[in-house]
Amino acid sequence: MASGDAQAGSGDWLVGNPTGGQLASALWIGSVGLLILGLQPVLLGALYTEGHVSGDELALVATAEMIAIAIGSAIVAMLLSARNMRWKSAVLLLLLALANVWTAYAGGANPLMEARALAGLAEGGLVAVATELIARSRRAERIGGFFVTMQTLAQCALALLLALYVIPAAGSAGGFLILAVVCVLSLVVAFVVPADYADLPKDENLANVLTVPSITALSCVFCYFMFFGSVWAFLEPLGAQFGIDGRTVGLIVSASLAVQVTGAMTATVFEARIDYRTAIAVIGAVALVASLILASGPALATFWVAALVMGFILLFVVPYQIRLAITADETRTAVLLVPAAQLFGLAIGPVAASLLIDGKDFRPVPEFAAGSALASVLLLGLFILVARRRRASA
Repeated sequence: MASGDAQAGSGDWLVGNPTGGQLASALWIGSVGLLILGLQPVLLGALYTEGHVSGDELALVATAEMIAIAIGSAIVAMLLSARNMRWKSAVLLLLLALANVWTAYAGGANPLMEARALAGLAEGGLVAVATELIARSRRAERIGGFFVTMQTLAQCALALLLALYVIPAAGSAGGFLILAVVCVLSLVVAFVVPADYADLPKDENLANVLTVPSITALSCVFCYFMFFGSVWAFLEPLGAQFGIDGRTVGLIVSASLAVQVTGAMTATVFEARIDYRTAIAVIGAVALVASLILASGPALATFWVAALVMGFILLFVVPYQIRLAITADETRTAVLLVPAAQLFGLAIGPVAASLLIDGKDFRPVPEFAAGSALASVLLLGLFILVARRRRASA
């Protein structure tokens, strides 16, 4: 029996006892599934600049992929057994590679949406490879911090490579082909993942999630990521409206990703020292202010600062969102749906914000983001109120 197959927990694990190498491999597989999150402004911006999609179509392409990722992660986490994870990882990587090649040669908005929807389903499955293992840890918040750090380091490096070298030379097609190569190379890592994950108790899954605390917690996560997703998808056209060229926006994206790494690492260090409610409330307020700054037509330097602040807080909050979900549902079923809530937020944000765009005026996008950030804070307040009443009646 492999070390990751043991049913009894050991040390930091509720069930199972994966080695450090097995944990790192699972986190990398999940990171490959989320590479697109950091690369969307660069790749979709290139599709827009090359004339493959309009502004509205750009939002639909982004939304199709994010929704598919959310669906894929939820299906694998909630409905499929955590068995044969190595072969599942390999098949999903190959499927994603094929979808990226399809995207590189797709012509028109509809084929692009179909290709990215297929990619999203595979990416969601890869995310679940990581989150399923994270949910089995007694220190899920800390490992969640490591996960977002790893994925963002990879996004940062690739965004810089694509923005400075690949896309100027080979366009958006070259960028998607690079993603396909990463998937193929990651097949080696897939066979280090634990073959089977030890079972978490999953009785009455739906009952654990369909409670007011769980729904409120997941809605809080959803609204926060809707804030970021709306701005992130339209960062290049928003910058262009303020006189910032696409190459500069590409550099801002890469720098923002680097700052995201700092945010994730900082949260990993301080997650046990800051109350999750304080962290989520303060970060929501910062998100609100950053969004309003972007809506004000900022100069280049202010645009840089707002984008970097948003990058820092994006992943800083993730370990605290994991703690929020664990507090809402101690069976940890809700935790398995945190990635789906995040991804649905990233998906709905762009399409909802696009409905407010008037011609080539993209200012309503950060205004919508500000409203989403405020909604996240208000939902946190509702969760705190519900949790207090639940404890009082217990």
